[in-house]
Amino acid sequence: MHEGLTSAIRTAIARGRLRPGHLLPSSRALAAELGCSRWVVNEAYVQLTAEGHLETRQGSGTRIAAHATARTEPPHAESSDPEPPASHVDLRPGTPDVNGFPAAAWLRSLHHVLTDPAWTPPVFPPPAGAPRLRQTVAAYLRRARGIPVDSDDVVITCGTSHGMAAVARALTATATAPGVAVEDPGWFRFRQVAAAAGVRIEPVTVDANGIDVEAVRRADVAAVICAPAHQFPTGALLSPERRRTLLTWAARASTTIVEDDYDAEFRYDGRPVGALAGLSRDHVVYLGSVSKTLHPGIRLGWLAPPPALRGVLLAAVEAAGAGPSILDQLAFAHFVETGAYDRHLRRARKTYRLRRDALVAALQKHSVTGRLGAAQGIAAGLHLTLALPSKSDEHAVVARLADLGVTAIPLSRYTMRPQPPALVLGYGRLATSRAEWVATRIAKAL
Repeated sequence: MHEGLTSAIRTAIARGRLRPGHLLPSSRALAAELGCSRWVVNEAYVQLTAEGHLETRQGSGTRIAAHATARTEPPHAESSDPEPPASHVDLRPGTPDVNGFPAAAWLRSLHHVLTDPAWTPPVFPPPAGAPRLRQTVAAYLRRARGIPVDSDDVVITCGTSHGMAAVARALTATATAPGVAVEDPGWFRFRQVAAAAGVRIEPVTVDANGIDVEAVRRADVAAVICAPAHQFPTGALLSPERRRTLLTWAARASTTIVEDDYDAEFRYDGRPVGALAGLSRDHVVYLGSVSKTLHPGIRLGWLAPPPALRGVLLAAVEAAGAGPSILDQLAFAHFVETGAYDRHLRRARKTYRLRRDALVAALQKHSVTGRLGAAQGIAAGLHLTLALPSKSDEHAVVARLADLGVTAIPLSRYTMRPQPPALVLGYGRLATSRAEWVATRIAKAL
């Protein structure tokens, strides 16, 4: 028995399940769990300590030795971009500066939820989400995004992808062979989620005024997915005329607009533009989350569907998977109610504006030489698109940048049809002092 236990712990270390510094259970606790004598556990621990796999210190228990190494195993295949080396400047778009997460304020909210009887989390929260959070989100959407909603109009999700999966399920339940128009270029995750639900994808061109509404009309689709306030990745703002035209199309054709309002809180050259859903509640499904404003790891979002679609979308949200942690739901509700969320947004908005300004200025300095194009898109969000000379090879530039210590993403990562070469640069985690260094590296890579 002790040989079997010794081998099992040794294998767990080799495969990385037990890592250096990990505290093992006491011999008494492990013996009780395994239903064996303490002698079996003690013998295994003594053997592994002698081999150097474990180290024992008086008063601190038995731990995996600091020098124990695991075999490298191939990572699981994912559609997301691989993690760059730690030494790289990471310019992958769409990620906030998680080091700026307001941990102290969040912990105060979580402590309040766990200790105040009035905030006691329900054992089985409603499928639509905690009522308190739905009230808080509805009030926030009315105040900050101009959307006339009540708590019953809000459904809590695990983020925009979770919400989009629910929309795709609802479309397949209400239409035969439904088609969805998507912005091209656009966020690839939405295409993947919709396609996985059996929805036909129709790419539609985006220009400086946003999505081409006439192309949407010609596409013969049941819905369109767009980001009116700050298109990803071009940074375009949907013009007022196209907003009206898109809503008119949706009303006449009885179709659905899915509004991705992913980073509307971060506008630097004026006040944020109101949500499209504020102009029409009957044909717009509004999607929002905290992945860009707080931390993507919280996995908390919401959708506000038209009243006629609420029932089918709520059922689709349940079918798409379990909702976010009830503790996180209530902690975020308290976080917003106490004003901590608004304070955090003001600080983050100032920080990101300085970082964007520094990067744009550095890129403009090198564009004078003709080696770099202009930064595209409105002054908003956490990324910008940098046009490259027409004959540039995006992938060669990205590969050269990797050699120079910069991780960037080519525009083609987000396109379905050929587009002029460009880079999509996320500046959310870029220190202002590194902006000039990054621009120099991009020019050198070209």
